[in-house]
Amino acid sequence: MTAVPDRRRAPGYRREDVPVRGGDLRVGVWGDRGPLVVAAHGITSSHMAWTLVGPELGRDHRFVAVDLRGRGGSRDLPAPYGMAVHADDLAAVIRRYGGGPAVLAGHSMGGFVVAETARRHPRLVDRVVLADGGAPLPLPVGAHDVPQAIERTVGPVLARLRRTFGTRAEYHDLWRAHPAFADWTEACAAYADYDLVEAAGGFAAACRLEAALADAPEVYALPGVRPRSLPVPAVFLRAARGMLDEPHAPLYSPGRAAEWLPGAAESTVDGVNHYTITLGARGSSAVAGAVRDAGPHPGRPPGAAPSGGHGTGITSGNRSPSRSAAGPPGTPRRTASGEPPRPGRTP
Repeated sequence: MTAVPDRRRAPGYRREDVPVRGGDLRVGVWGDRGPLVVAAHGITSSHMAWTLVGPELGRDHRFVAVDLRGRGGSRDLPAPYGMAVHADDLAAVIRRYGGGPAVLAGHSMGGFVVAETARRHPRLVDRVVLADGGAPLPLPVGAHDVPQAIERTVGPVLARLRRTFGTRAEYHDLWRAHPAFADWTEACAAYADYDLVEAAGGFAAACRLEAALADAPEVYALPGVRPRSLPVPAVFLRAARGMLDEPHAPLYSPGRAAEWLPGAAESTVDGVNHYTITLGARGSSAVAGAVRDAGPHPGRPPGAAPSGGHGTGITSGNRSPSRSAAGPPGTPRRTASGEPPRPGRTP
């Protein structure tokens, strides 16, 4: 099928399908030329979480954001789920769009997906940019096992996956009430619309509950989990505020990412929370800047401070040098197309 570009979203936004195990993985694509960037979203989100980053990078990159299996347009791909399966799906996307090595960007749980992709398929990955995700999280205070941790961390987010909504407006209202989305934008509304599928009696969230529950245990620092460096350069962007926009309860405390991902360059993005690090203007600019700046620059030695996030509010951090190589051309199969993008939720 031929993708119909969404003319409301420059540059050249379209939706395409990539063959993977069990069927087709839906992706959103911005841009037609330049270095390849492949992005993964959070635990109950979709590729629409990159709606602000995609148009910016699409001006001079091929930015390809996936719907992970069990979510969005990939909701009908079969189990098993888990980081290794998602990583193999991302590897298929990289091969389909030229073979890499590609820059990978991951938000929240998507950070774990791209980290696993780098470990399983290092020849396909140039470097990674992690946005408030990818380093194992501690069990929340008072949680003694994974189910309790899930409930305390993303319980309210998962609760919506069990509900039916009578109208789209009702679903919008649910998201608008979340403290992290006090600044409700067109991007937020578009994300919410994409996240809905028709169900008996109205609408339901596209993410399948079983997929989220299967993936969630892999984001925690459970007994036996140890720090592991990545085989490629990595930048970790830490949101200064938390999942509920708390100023003193970020998802990641300072230094945690560098501790659990030795060698990763950790920076803090001020003024953003766990969601607006991709779905707000300041956060999306920081992510796009990290994708552009994480590589080596003429005259800048490895480990030197980068040129910065183009006024994005990044307050600290170093960059690691990247590898580079050209891959063979690829021709993705295009399919049905769609609309603009918006937020998601995850760790």
